[in-house]
Amino acid sequence: MRHAIAVVAATLAVSFALPCFASSQTDKMSDCNKQAAGKKGDDRKAFMSSCLSNAPAKPMTQQERMTDCNKQATGKKGDDRKAFMSSCLSNKG
Repeated sequence: MRHAIAVVAATLAVSFALPCFASSQTDKMSDCNKQAAGKKGDDRKAFMSSCLSNAPAKPMTQQERMTDCNKQATGKKGDDRKAFMSSCLSNKG
């Protein structure tokens, strides 16, 4: 009986942990793909391999997020820029 309870507990623990891991991996793959824009062939393969194998980066500071979003917002003006900056700053982690 104890063995059955242990198996059920382990199964539940794994079933709750896997979606978190998958989401994290999906986010990492998405981030690496964005960073690899413009790279092709072996250069892209090497970059993706390196990017995906690295330990998770420390979260960006507010100043780093602002700088990164400002670079991406180049050419946007008015309400378009304001909306982009709001979205960008809230999505960076």
